[in-house]
Amino acid sequence: MSHHAIRRDVGAFALMLTGLGSIIGSGWLFGAWHAAQLAGPGAIYAWLIGAVIILFIALTYAELGAMFPESGGMVRYGHYSHGSLVGFIAGWANWIAIVSVIPVEAEASVQYMASWPWEWAQWTKGLYVVTAGHGELTPPGLAIAAVLVMVYFFLNFWSVKLFAKSNTAITVFKLVVPAATGIALICTSYNPGNFHIGANGGTHAIDISSILTAVAISGIVFSFNGFQSPVNLAGEARNPGRNVPFAVIGSILLATVVYVLLQIAFIGAVPPDQLGKGWAGLEYASPFAQLATALMINWMAILLYADAFVSPSGTGATYTATTARMIYAMERNGQLPKIFGHIHPRFGIPRPAMWLNLVVSFLFLFFFRGWGTLAAVISVATIISYLTGPVSVMTLRRTAPEMKRPLRIPGLPLLAALAFIFATELLYWAKWPLTGEIILLVVVALPLYFYYTAKSGWEDFRRHMAGAWWLVAYLPTIALVSYAGSTTFGGHNYIPYGYDLGVVAIIGIVFYLWGVSAGWRTPMVEAARFNHDEMHGDDPVVPPSADEAARVTGHH
Repeated sequence: MSHHAIRRDVGAFALMLTGLGSIIGSGWLFGAWHAAQLAGPGAIYAWLIGAVIILFIALTYAELGAMFPESGGMVRYGHYSHGSLVGFIAGWANWIAIVSVIPVEAEASVQYMASWPWEWAQWTKGLYVVTAGHGELTPPGLAIAAVLVMVYFFLNFWSVKLFAKSNTAITVFKLVVPAATGIALICTSYNPGNFHIGANGGTHAIDISSILTAVAISGIVFSFNGFQSPVNLAGEARNPGRNVPFAVIGSILLATVVYVLLQIAFIGAVPPDQLGKGWAGLEYASPFAQLATALMINWMAILLYADAFVSPSGTGATYTATTARMIYAMERNGQLPKIFGHIHPRFGIPRPAMWLNLVVSFLFLFFFRGWGTLAAVISVATIISYLTGPVSVMTLRRTAPEMKRPLRIPGLPLLAALAFIFATELLYWAKWPLTGEIILLVVVALPLYFYYTAKSGWEDFRRHMAGAWWLVAYLPTIALVSYAGSTTFGGHNYIPYGYDLGVVAIIGIVFYLWGVSAGWRTPMVEAARFNHDEMHGDDPVVPPSADEAARVTGHH
């Protein structure tokens, strides 16, 4: 199967808007409400903490993205630094986290649609129902969401240029609307007393554990996960050494300003008489739109209901593009059928990978019918996928020091260690049993890896396994600590609150050091260096496949 070169058509500003467009999706429509339910006014701190943690993690990926400017790069780096098994686990977790965003964005649009206030739109009331405190889409709602997923698909089907142009227009709009919403709410209704009401009623006091849980599962990690889009599209970026880090850092910082503004506006705008049971008792279907309607800001309500389609659709379209590149990259790792590595010769996009993700998106849509349920799953899978970046970037500095690094992050040894520890803490903050369930979802994919390993031959399998033991041991260890941890984080209180955070940090340090020391000079690195030299200093447009790695290194 021929692997045509993916085109490099995306500039710096468009690349940054791709990241920003992914970050500001359905998260802004629901995140402030969910975070306030968990942490009350402490949700403001949760967004700031989340932004700092994600920025640390993102910087490690920015160096990797500039070093290996490949489509779907997020699923490739572990393969370069530690071999095929680490690459597979990281890629699988990352793919679960990203592909499920496509249906969750469609669900968000339909959920807002279900609360349209107009008389002519009464039929929409039946699109979303709440039973026993659990909300989900009805069959008509699912049908509309399925149509939206198809729209995202066709926005990307013909060319990356069409995707980039449509995404730029959508992102500019969806950046303006949230900012305008925050400012309008603050100017119209601002109740300082709301900042003194606790999550469960009474007087608000800083509750560190609630803030940390809000960071992990309220939609904060889910929202900031969009920084991956510029990294995954690095293979289509002009001058990736400059443009990838610009896009990653710029999108995170701009989004943080918007999200903190929205959180302050939301807390201040809620009518005090709705907070009799605290923030945890606040029930909304479409939080900002319902607030705008209650405050008689009709122009903003109309704009919000419109943006409830535009913001999620922009993100859904972006992730439809990036998930296809991830499947393409996993095929290049030798872990999927070769058809998924086929690039359309005219349009320069991996169409078979797009079809696969469309099918999987429909499965997620019909099995997880509520935004909150699927957003929590995405958040934990996302955190697992973050683990290999900090380890891989430091390992490659040791095992491949001669590789061209267009971006060299200063202070990386400390930054990467902190990024890994933060990711480990995030995984714990997500609470048992959710942490254990998603770790299990990652582990059950291992038979697929062993099938393709057996199919391609078991040469060097022991070496790949040796490079992966740290991650293989890490996942059940975190699951066990989550089970045994404090009741504050859903555990069985064998490790009391406070001590549990320290134990998790120590585990993070130990496994980070083990992971960096377990890395080795993989055949994939040799093939990447060989391709780089062949192209006289230009970055490789097409990353090396497993077969190419074998050819270069002499392993067959």
